[in-house]
Amino acid sequence: MEGTSGADIFGHALYDHFKGNKPAKLWINNKYGPKEEMPVNIYFRDAVDMPELELVALDACKGKILDIGAGAGSHTLILQNSGKDVTALDVSSGAVSLMKERGVTKAINQNIFLYNDERFDTLLLLMNGIGLCGNIRNLRLFLRNTKTLLKPSGQLLFDSSDISYLYNGNVPVDNYYGELWYQYAYKGKRTEWFQWLYIDKDTLMGISSEEGWAIEILFEDDFDGYLARLMVAE
Repeated sequence: MEGTSGADIFGHALYDHFKGNKPAKLWINNKYGPKEEMPVNIYFRDAVDMPELELVALDACKGKILDIGAGAGSHTLILQNSGKDVTALDVSSGAVSLMKERGVTKAINQNIFLYNDERFDTLLLLMNGIGLCGNIRNLRLFLRNTKTLLKPSGQLLFDSSDISYLYNGNVPVDNYYGELWYQYAYKGKRTEWFQWLYIDKDTLMGISSEEGWAIEILFEDDFDGYLARLMVAE
């Protein structure tokens, strides 16, 4: 398979699962507790298996759509099969190759921080896709950069959650508590450590306002998760 080098552990795990190539467990190491298994099948769900939050997000998509961090392309395929104009984007070349095999007609292998080729009506990031920002500083950069990717009256849709519960009341004070460090491990190979961001609703609302975005919370679940819609403030 093209693009599944040792560095692309995530894409390799997705492709093995899809093809049945002796798939193994995909582990996530972290710096706050024991390693956790990432169930790869979660990236291959149909609409019937998706939580209400994701279905609300898909229903809110309009116009020309960019699915950022599309993974195996499950959200893209639902949108595409409903007649929507959607493009999938992922930094994993293996994931992009897989999406194309699954029937995604438009898929781009690119880092969203470097992408500036087209304009869209909806930018979509699901399964805490906004986590790719890593930290608050990069979230601010992301919000500034993505203004250039949106058409007038365009929208940015993403979900996240408040993970303060991880700290049992001892929330760190030297950095934002939702800035976590992770590492993928698969078949004896590991990625470099990378940051992943979980941002609570109140902090996001403050940052959005400061960066010139109007924000609306479209949905909240029972696990401190929420779906946000951001539009450039007039």
